Amino acid sequence: MKVKKFKGATMPEVMQIVRRELGQDAVILNSKEIYEGGFLGLFKKKKIEVLAAMDQQQTSTVQKQNSAVREQDHSEKKTENTILNELREMKRWIQNNSDKETEFPYPYQQMYDHMLDQEVKPHIANELLDTILKRNKSDKEQNIDKIKIELAFEMKHRLANKGQFGNKLFEKQIVQLVGPTGVGKTTTIAKLAAHCVLNEQKKVALITTDTYRIAAIEQLKTYSKILDIPIEIAYSFDDYKKAREKFSDYDIILVDTAGRNFRDEKYVKELGNTIDLYEEAETYLVLSLTSRTKDMEEIYKQFQTVPLKQVIFTKRDETSIYGSILNMCLEQNTGIAFITNGQDVPDDIEEASIDNIAKIIVGD
Repeated sequence: MKVKKFKGATMPEVMQIVRRELGQDAVILNSKEIYEGGFLGLFKKKKIEVLAAMDQQQTSTVQKQNSAVREQDHSEKKTENTILNELREMKRWIQNNSDKETEFPYPYQQMYDHMLDQEVKPHIANELLDTILKRNKSDKEQNIDKIKIELAFEMKHRLANKGQFGNKLFEKQIVQLVGPTGVGKTTTIAKLAAHCVLNEQKKVALITTDTYRIAAIEQLKTYSKILDIPIEIAYSFDDYKKAREKFSDYDIILVDTAGRNFRDEKYVKELGNTIDLYEEAETYLVLSLTSRTKDMEEIYKQFQTVPLKQVIFTKRDETSIYGSILNMCLEQNTGIAFITNGQDVPDDIEEASIDNIAKIIVGD
C-alpha cells in the first residue's frame, strides 16, 4: 500500500495530481482544508490537503462507487482480506489523526504516534523521525519494520553519547543509593548485595541511614542474615563515619538512605548531613518508571550539585511505558546503571544497555 499526501489550491487541481502520480484507481482516504504561508500568522492561503492510497501490486482493485476490494489472482496480487485489513488500519489511523495536521508520511507518523504513546517527549520523537525520514528520502518503500530498525539505530546512536550504560563492577568501595520514597531503594540494595556476594565473590557490608522506617531496617537485616554479611545502622553522620571505618577492609560497602520528597531542596541538604555525597563514594539516583518524567526531572535537578554516577530505574514490571528513560538520558545527559523488573532477590535486576532500552521503547 502506497500512501501519499497531496496539496493544491482546489480539489480538482489536487485530484489531477493524485491521478497523475497514483493512477485512476487511487483511493481518497481523507481530505481537509489547511492554511499555509503568510507573514507573522497573517495572510495565510487556503489549500486543500488530500491523503490518497494505492496498492503497488494491484492494477484495478478498488471500485469507485463503494470502495470495496475485489478478489484478484492470489499468485500475483494481495488477497482481499489483506487489503481490507490495511484499509481498516488506515481508517483507524485517520480517525485518530484527522483533527491534527500530519507531520510525517503514514508509516513514519504511525511510529511517531507510538513514541508519544510511550511518553517520549514530542520534540525528541520529532527529531528522531525527522532524521531517519531525511536519511531515507530517496527510498520509495515505506515499510514499518524497516522504520523501526532505523529508529532503534538512531536512538542507540544518540544514547551512546550521553553517558555510561551498565555497571559490571563498582569503581569505588562505597556505593550509595539515594532517591524519593517508595522507589525501591532497599530492595535494590539487597539485589546488588546478593549479586556482589554470589556472582562476584566480593566481601560486602551494609550501612543504612533510613531510620525513618523500621520496616526498611528490618528488611535489610533479614537480607544481611541470609547473605551472611554485616550491617550497621547510622543515626547520624558520626555513626556513618564510624561504620565506614569499621568496614574499611571490605570490597564493597552498600549504603541505603532515607526516601524523602527530594523535589524540595532542603531534603537534599539534609541528606548531606547524614552521608558523604562528595568524597570517595559512588552515588546513584534511584527512580521509579511508574513516575512521571516531569517529577523525575525535578528530582534530578535537585541533585545537580551532587556528583551522581548514574541512574537506576526500578519497577519496569509495573508499567509498559518506558519513554521516560529516553527523555532522562537525552535531556539530562545521564547514563543508566541498572533496571529492576520485580521483587525477587537477586534475580529481578539487569544491567542497562542501549540495545535493550531502544528495544523496549520501539517495540518488536
